[in-house]
Amino acid sequence: MAGIGVKLNRLYEKDTLLTDLIGFAYSTAVTIAPMLVVIFNILIMGKVLELSKQPFVPRELFSSTILYMFIFSLLTTSPFDAVLSRYMSDVIYEERYDDILPCYYVGLILNVVLASALGIPFCVREYLVGHISVLYVFTGFCGYVALVLVFYSMTFLSICKDYKRISEFYTIGMVLAFVLSLVFVKIFGMEVTNAMLLSLVLGFIMTASLEVALIKRYFQENSGQYKPVFFYFKKYWQLVITNFFYIFGLYIHNFVFWTTSMKMVVANTFVSAQPYDLASCLAMFTNISASVIFISRVEMNFRDKYKSYSEAVIGGRGIDIQNAQKRMFRQLAAELMNLARIQFIISIVLFLLCVVVLPQFGFSGLVMQIYPCLAAGYFAMFLMYSAIVFLYYYNDLTGAVLTALTFFFSTFFGSMFATTLTEKWYGIGLVIGALLGWTMAYFRLRWVERNMNIHVFCRGTLIEKRREEPESAKVYDIRDLTREKQKQEEMA
Repeated sequence: MAGIGVKLNRLYEKDTLLTDLIGFAYSTAVTIAPMLVVIFNILIMGKVLELSKQPFVPRELFSSTILYMFIFSLLTTSPFDAVLSRYMSDVIYEERYDDILPCYYVGLILNVVLASALGIPFCVREYLVGHISVLYVFTGFCGYVALVLVFYSMTFLSICKDYKRISEFYTIGMVLAFVLSLVFVKIFGMEVTNAMLLSLVLGFIMTASLEVALIKRYFQENSGQYKPVFFYFKKYWQLVITNFFYIFGLYIHNFVFWTTSMKMVVANTFVSAQPYDLASCLAMFTNISASVIFISRVEMNFRDKYKSYSEAVIGGRGIDIQNAQKRMFRQLAAELMNLARIQFIISIVLFLLCVVVLPQFGFSGLVMQIYPCLAAGYFAMFLMYSAIVFLYYYNDLTGAVLTALTFFFSTFFGSMFATTLTEKWYGIGLVIGALLGWTMAYFRLRWVERNMNIHVFCRGTLIEKRREEPESAKVYDIRDLTREKQKQEEMA
């Protein structure tokens, strides 16, 4: 995150209303703009091509395909991203830039293999059971793999602090998708849903290709050291668990409601619960600004305190270390509290706007009954993830694992319980999971604060650890001593 800190500080140091608005817009552009570009493009394509006038089954098949592409591409990349990010960050710190391409290739192979292992059986079922055309199935699979590559490559560009390029590549891909959709429908006479799916897939392929080309441009040398990358998966296995169960927890409550009477099955393959899924989407966007606020404030405030503490540890006096540590944790607490206050105000305003405005656009009934509880759940969940990021700062991987597992299992069992309640309480599972996850993260941060000196100064070793055969414990052999004495007597 250090890449946008300098820019934000320059914007906010003037302390005017205009610079505050510019800073917020810049933070938004480098964090959530790619997702907004994709959503906006799909909406515009549907409006221009009159998707709402298409038959019900092709329209729902298209929506379900896009939904599955996004959800499961995020899930398949989640086990690897955190570890590969850690490896790449360490390599950059040590200035071993020729080790980055091996890391990228290993992660690329792992992601594609896992994505194919999960996607191919589903596509086979889609063709055999759902009786969907081979061309449509293959197009959807290509889009799924392309999104895996897009999300994976984004990890490397984010570490390189090239957020602007990420947004540009998404924009280029979606502009291409929009133009191609018009060409496919207006010129070649393709069916609207098929044209939209094919054009979006080609747009994702373009975005992924641009990202890969930029990575190859940045890092041209390859050391061929692939084995150390796999060693990192063994060393930092906690990162795999944390990232996977956090991402899985984002969708587990949706999966639970996909098994209820609310579910809708398309082509005997795709399962969803549209009222609950739509309410989840609205609730997420109500609180999505939390990620922007968190990155902005951490970049501007907490990072300096963390850096000052690190410098004090390296070469400061004991009193300097203590003072820097106190200032750092005071800043951490202040950032969490400020994030909660600011996001609470934003969420309340957006919630009221949604309740008042959305019913006029057809969002009413069951969707708006489920929405309030889910909005509260996503509010707590984004706060919880902020605490997980702080645990990463202090290398408390055990605390991060406990937080992610608490969040996942609490959300799962809470959602199972919520299915027995009335509609307005359907989102209580996410609320329970996020609050319990936040509680776990909070107590782990307090534990880190109390044990900071032990955590920093008592984790190293004076003697390098090695795996080898131990030396013999035998000091001398009486027979060897006797033979040596006999040789000396003979020589005498």
